[in-house]
Amino acid sequence: MSHINRLHTRANVMLLSSILCILSLPAAAKQGDLKQELKIASVSQSADIKNNQIVFNGPVTIVQGTININADELRAFTPENSTSKRLIATGSPATFSQELDDGQIGTASADEISYDLATTTLTLTGNAKLDQSGSQVTGNRIKYNINAQELIAESTGKGPDRVITIIQPENFQDETAPKQQLPEIPVNKQIKP
Repeated sequence: MSHINRLHTRANVMLLSSILCILSLPAAAKQGDLKQELKIASVSQSADIKNNQIVFNGPVTIVQGTININADELRAFTPENSTSKRLIATGSPATFSQELDDGQIGTASADEISYDLATTTLTLTGNAKLDQSGSQVTGNRIKYNINAQELIAESTGKGPDRVITIIQPENFQDETAPKQQLPEIPVNKQIKP
């Protein structure tokens, strides 16, 4: 492999590493993960230097700290002079997980997990599911903009397919807040005539 090819491959791996860092689930992801080595295990890999693309064929396992991605195929695109740098993991399903600072595990799974670096948008397509601290969102497609913290979940609109959101009680109740008491209702004293 020529020196230029090694540089392109190294640049693609560095892009993949930075994408994994950004993919970290939004709620208190382990900060130490971003400083860990990135290990990609696959059956085979190919680099298309001309088109700035690396394809890992699987099963593919990516580990960086507590971040784990499992897929049948992983493609990393880095087109020159473009803002459409992307990482696409496909599988039955492709999965993403990371330990959060509180020890909980956040997970995502879908037939395709796509991340657009320019827009910081994570898109889960086909049997999409996000799960964090027992609360989850499922649908055909889930799109999450990490910077804007905007989530859109959609169904196919056919048959019984629906977007389902499950929120665990401990995730929306603040146990440290004082319990609200009902105001006392004054009892009218009866006055005798």
